[in-house]
Amino acid sequence: MTHLFKTNIGRLRILGFLEGLSLLVLVFIAVPLKYFSQDPSLVKAMGPIHGGLFLLFIFNALSVGVEQQWKFKETTWKVLLACFIPFGTFYIDHKILAKIATPKQ
Repeated sequence: MTHLFKTNIGRLRILGFLEGLSLLVLVFIAVPLKYFSQDPSLVKAMGPIHGGLFLLFIFNALSVGVEQQWKFKETTWKVLLACFIPFGTFYIDHKILAKIATPKQ
């Protein structure tokens, strides 16, 4: 796990996991609690956290895209779109980021 902190692509994978997890908590736990239990406290707590992780993911995805020389029409747009869809960052991590992070032999 600590090897992920050593590269930009590894840090993007960690951010993707955290951003995806925060989106799932927000959509599937916090928002239903807000509307069914009239308790907005978890939304108020998770909203800024998710927003910060979302922005970090966007900036790092663009940074990694430039570093890896991704073509926007082939890869970058898919990675950026993933953070808007529940479970999207997990899918992109599995399909794109994990393959780039592991060296080919």
